[in-house]
Amino acid sequence: MSVPVITRFAPSPTGALHLGNVRTALFNWLYARRHGGRFVLRIEDTDRARSDPAHEQSLVAALRWLGLEWDAGPGRDDLAGPYRQSERGAVYAAAYARLEAGGQAYPCYCSSLELEFARKAALQAGRPPRYSGPCAALDGAGRAARLAEGRSPSLRFRVTPGPIEYTDLVRGPQRFEGGDLGDFVIRRADGSAAFLFSNAVDDGLMQVSHVLRGEDHVANTPRQMLLIQALGGTPPAYGHLPLLVGAAGAPLSKRDGAASLASLAEAGYLPGAVLNLLARLGHRYGEDGWLEPAALVAGFDLGALGRAPAHFDEAQLRHWQKEAVQHAPASVLEAWATGRVPPGREADFVAALRANLLLPADVAEWAPVVYGELPCPVPELAALLAAAGTPFWDAALAAVAAGADYANLVAALKAAGKSGAALFKPLRAALTGRLDGPELARLMAVMSRSLLTARLEAARRLPAGSL
Repeated sequence: MSVPVITRFAPSPTGALHLGNVRTALFNWLYARRHGGRFVLRIEDTDRARSDPAHEQSLVAALRWLGLEWDAGPGRDDLAGPYRQSERGAVYAAAYARLEAGGQAYPCYCSSLELEFARKAALQAGRPPRYSGPCAALDGAGRAARLAEGRSPSLRFRVTPGPIEYTDLVRGPQRFEGGDLGDFVIRRADGSAAFLFSNAVDDGLMQVSHVLRGEDHVANTPRQMLLIQALGGTPPAYGHLPLLVGAAGAPLSKRDGAASLASLAEAGYLPGAVLNLLARLGHRYGEDGWLEPAALVAGFDLGALGRAPAHFDEAQLRHWQKEAVQHAPASVLEAWATGRVPPGREADFVAALRANLLLPADVAEWAPVVYGELPCPVPELAALLAAAGTPFWDAALAAVAAGADYANLVAALKAAGKSGAALFKPLRAALTGRLDGPELARLMAVMSRSLLTARLEAARRLPAGSL
């Protein structure tokens, strides 16, 4: 590529990362890794009222859990840092001064009430609700008079009429008219940097080459391009991703309680499941099966990004979790079993139950089946066990006492005259207390002989009504 690839993820620490945020981070990370570039993490914490260091710590931990390590950012500062916008005040002050000195920015003394009145008047007249520019031509005396009234000015960027064009990496050619934008605020009256400004300044100074972000930022792009150019920089290539929506079709948002990455990790979802799901939401891969991170990187292509909204489907998440469990190292699943099964039995338990595990909660469900006591059977199961008959259970107990494995136990029961459902249903019900689950051969291999005997004897006693 003609310029080094540098992408960034720039979250605001105002809440937990939801899956829409994470997909944006993932796509930028994948693109940087695909082209041997750099991935930057920048914390945009200029919203003083809502930014919270605890949220920053949470999002940093969430990205690391997912494996999206950054090349520059918090904890990895370089000459382009610092990477928290709250620490970049001097950088922004220098940019304001440069724009004011060049006549490209000016103080605006309009109150919020005046601006709202002007906005409503424009809408009623059928005009775009842009700033009409009453402060754009104020001379020194006019500014002094407004200061004397006790007004605190914001700072506006002066937009020159004319076309603003670029080719969106997702949406194709885009064209805006500068005259439709109006002069916009780059510094608030309280002295804080507006999002449009700090975001653009940092992209320019950090030499970000590609920005993949949600389509809700489309209207910001022409303004940010103008800012970067006014400060002597080259705007990045922009790609605006269709939003990630939930089952009701509304965009996922941390404000409306969308699932956070932290909550999924706490529930036991594995990083690979989230990666495989999100990498396919709005992006096409050449194959549908499980992909390790290196393969996700190798197959990522901007040309495979779609324009239609991407729908988050919990069933798909569970599908990829199932795949992740099957591909996970045994040690990961054994950690789930620690404290839930007898010490030293974790490996055997995972080997027998892996195909039936989805989340740690499943370990809690199956551990008593393999090692504990079963509750009294429900009437349906009790009737099934009683119907098997005493000779059936006598044959099963004799086989277990002789050390029979699953295959030999089945052979003994067939020799006693049982087959098909009449054999397998009561046997599974007696040994597990249910009619579905892992292969009985695997379960029997990890269940103790004494436990097998006790459960078969309990089933045998059912006709006498002793349970």
